[in-house]
Amino acid sequence: MAPELPTLVYDGDCTICRYWVNYWQQLTDGRIAFRAYQEAAADFPTIPLEEFQRAIQLIEPDGQVYSGAAATFRILRRAPGRAVWWWCYARVPGFAVLSEWAYAYLARRRGLLERLTRLLWGPALQAERYALVSWVFFRLFGAIYIAAFTSLGVQILGLSGHAGIAPVDDYLQAVRQALGSSAYRLLPTLFWANSSDAALVAGTVAGALFGVLVVVDRWTRPALIGLFALYLSYVYAGQGFMSFQWDVLLLEVGFLAIFLTSGSRIVVWLYRWLVFRYLFLAGIVKLLSGDPTWHNLTALEYHFWTQPLPTPFAWYAAQLPTWLLIGGTAATLIIELGSVFLIFLPRRLRAVAACCVLLLQSLILLTGNYNFFNLLTMLLCVFLFDDAALRRIIPHWIASRADSRAALPRRTATVIAAVLALIVLPVGLNRIWQTLAHSDLPLLGALTRAVSPLFIVNPYGLFAVMTTVRPEIVIEGSIDGETWREYVFRYKPGPLSRPALWNIPHQPRLDWQMWFAALGSVRDNPWVASLMLRLLEGSPSVLALFDSNPFAGGPPKYIRAQLYDYRFADRRTHAATGQWWVRRPEGLYFPEVSLADFERATDRQHAQPQDSNQG
Repeated sequence: MAPELPTLVYDGDCTICRYWVNYWQQLTDGRIAFRAYQEAAADFPTIPLEEFQRAIQLIEPDGQVYSGAAATFRILRRAPGRAVWWWCYARVPGFAVLSEWAYAYLARRRGLLERLTRLLWGPALQAERYALVSWVFFRLFGAIYIAAFTSLGVQILGLSGHAGIAPVDDYLQAVRQALGSSAYRLLPTLFWANSSDAALVAGTVAGALFGVLVVVDRWTRPALIGLFALYLSYVYAGQGFMSFQWDVLLLEVGFLAIFLTSGSRIVVWLYRWLVFRYLFLAGIVKLLSGDPTWHNLTALEYHFWTQPLPTPFAWYAAQLPTWLLIGGTAATLIIELGSVFLIFLPRRLRAVAACCVLLLQSLILLTGNYNFFNLLTMLLCVFLFDDAALRRIIPHWIASRADSRAALPRRTATVIAAVLALIVLPVGLNRIWQTLAHSDLPLLGALTRAVSPLFIVNPYGLFAVMTTVRPEIVIEGSIDGETWREYVFRYKPGPLSRPALWNIPHQPRLDWQMWFAALGSVRDNPWVASLMLRLLEGSPSVLALFDSNPFAGGPPKYIRAQLYDYRFADRRTHAATGQWWVRRPEGLYFPEVSLADFERATDRQHAQPQDSNQG
């Protein structure tokens, strides 16, 4: 007689069988009946007793019987979000054969199966839920958005305002002239409509307010859409000052967050895919670059004092013994290239991967100012846990609130998340392939190019080549051409007696760009000339980016930039002089100029097309 509900019959005397049955009962939530064969076998006389003893048996209401791995995947077919396993069993060549072989192998070795199960999942296997994970993520992610927009708000006029270093209105006008109507598609920014100073500031205020809405759990999805659109707009408006990997990572995380609000488990897996891809690429570029400091494990002997903005702890880290710095370099590569593969394994091994990444990011955060970058990376690790893990450290009232606010994914949300996965997974795979082979996978190049303007699936790769020197640009102004005064930046090394400072989660974007500019030339960084012009003009918004204005009575008549080689002072020098840095001159970076020089250069540029027309 066929049962009314699908019925799984198992060995009630088997400990590991009961372990998995308890888990499946949680997943299926009453959609399947579970009975021990010791009392149920008589109700199914057509199935030999030996079959019940050999493997689990799933009897469907239509009388169809599935056993072993097939029964397992049929059970998962009735668990939300897990029907893909039965699809693979039924349609993927070789999957069924391999699954049945593995089931039979472990069924004959139940003691081994029990030890493996408890090692990988713990003493009690619970259905993984992510209501609390998502709730915690949204609250902290909203705070990161607030920090990002607030940091940008105090700088945007100096960077991209009409009197800033790289005015956005001039940039958009040039892009429109060069690209025509395709400019709006290739550079999707809201500032096409209005790029005034008021609009630039208002956008940062709106972004901070949207972030507050996410933190307080009000209108979360509309707020996330607004946050993504605004930050994408600033990435284009900010030009080179917004071209950092944490900016595109924030956009990629923010785009997925819009779909996470539906509660789909698919999006949780897409976040895990992002964590893997981001960290794996960070590790693989170090090996592929051929940089000797990574191959001989000496990278950390240079990193702490050559990185863009060290923290106060960086000086002490640089004094560590060589063997410890070599060990730290090796550990970095192991975490980025090894532990990340645990992300796709069961919950305990996933937790090991999360702890490794959290430890690495904590150490980076203590020794380097990378704004919200490390905080965002650490936040992504929340998706490597589940609600059961977080409940051990999260207060009960928070967990209860998260449960009450949890969204149950509807069929439409699941379909949308599946379509999203069909974009994010292959493009992400292509990004990895691009790094490894410097080419596109078949058919994926066009898809990758289509989504690239939105920065929703990005290439990554941090510190592929370790800098082993620290050139620093020191800008100086003068009234008479004889006495020169230094423009001191807020956070980057300048005065030798000033220790490294903290600025997390703020990013002083001019300070950062000056680090990159020092590694190249003025020709490589044309914005430096614009910076020098703004200082000669005394632009208040640009001067606000500096620690102080050495010419409070009016702008200087002349300006120049010197290049120095900076290094951390050693213990003896620091003890004797109090200096945290030592430096030696390396020559002139930008020649002495005045406003008249800029005016003459502008006149020549305007005259050049006219002369060529006459010729």
